[in-house]
Amino acid sequence: MAISEAYSGTEAVSTTEWSLTTDTSYATDDAQTADGIYQVFLDLSDMIAGDILQIRIYETCRAGDTQRIAYESILSGVQSTPIWVSPSLILIHGWDVTCDAIAGTITVLWSIRKVA
Repeated sequence: MAISEAYSGTEAVSTTEWSLTTDTSYATDDAQTADGIYQVFLDLSDMIAGDILQIRIYETCRAGDTQRIAYESILSGVQSTPIWVSPSLILIHGWDVTCDAIAGTITVLWSIRKVA
C-alpha cells in the first residue's frame, strides 16, 4: 500500500467553515470521492488563549446519502501538543475535512495523508 500526501496547505481560519480539500468555504456539493484511508495532521502552534477551533470530518453513510459529521474535535487555547492528528478513517462516498475558528483567527498548517 502506498502512502501519500493527498492535500496540504496553510489557511488563516476565521469564522467561516473552511474546506481543507477544496481550499474554499465549506459546501456539501464539494465532496471528495477518492476512496482511501485518510489521516489529518494540523499544526496548531498559532493558537493562543481565547482561540477555539472546530475540526470536522464529513462523510456519507452510503453513496448518494446526505453528507454528515463523522468526526468532530473542538480545541481551545494554547495547545500543549501543537500537532493535532485525527484517527485514520476509511472515507469513500462523499467526504471533506473542515476547520472553523469559533473564536479568534488561527493560522493552520495542514496535511491530509492517504493510504492506498
